[in-house]
Amino acid sequence: MELQGLLERTVDGLGYELVSVELSNRGRMLRIFIDKPAAGPQNALASGITADDCARVSNQLARVLEVEEFDYDRLEVSSPGLDRPLKKEADFARFAGEQARLTLRVPVEGRRNFTGVMRAVADGKLQLEIEGGMVTVDLANIDKARLVPKIEF
Repeated sequence: MELQGLLERTVDGLGYELVSVELSNRGRMLRIFIDKPAAGPQNALASGITADDCARVSNQLARVLEVEEFDYDRLEVSSPGLDRPLKKEADFARFAGEQARLTLRVPVEGRRNFTGVMRAVADGKLQLEIEGGMVTVDLANIDKARLVPKIEF
């Protein structure tokens, strides 16, 4: 069975969203990042993942991975953090209006790195408001994207 699909179905079934998966140490450590789905269109940022949420998902995944005979030494389940990675088109849509930092595979307007406010996403393209105007980026051209945490004092 394909690992990504197995993890996604399990995490979704528990009421969480699978943000990303990392396999490291030659596949011996499995790191899972989860989030709570948005409560509504005006509440893109979920209430946050607790240690109890991580324990619940970890316990269920450990059972599922044992049944599926997936061999690993260590399983970690955690929150994606304030600088949450953005991977799917739905992530960009969910966090529209938030600031993000992007690294592109191929330069746009002579640049590969952008920081700006995500305004809209449609048909595989992101409208990013940057200092000096608006830039359109193909989602397929994004190598890495993360939210920029808001720091309030």
